Amino acid sequence: MCRNIKTLFNFEPPATDTEIHDASLQFVRKLSGFTIPSKANEAAFERAVEEVAAAARTLISSMSTNAEPKNREVEAERARARNAVRFGVKA
Repeated sequence: MCRNIKTLFNFEPPATDTEIHDASLQFVRKLSGFTIPSKANEAAFERAVEEVAAAARTLISSMSTNAEPKNREVEAERARARNAVRFGVKA
């Protein structure tokens, strides 16, 4: 499940709120062990997602680097090439 969480720092264009929310959702799902919470835990689950997303936004905005921003298309192509080697499929 957590392998779906992608690096969000130092990309051009910067990570969107949707990307941060999706990564936060995956993280909370992993921590809780539930893909979909019960009705009794739904509020706590959603609150956790929002708190993790807020922490992620704070982290990403406060970090700095001298490295050039990464290109999303180039990184996606590299991931496809790694998957082709790993899973034996065509890139």
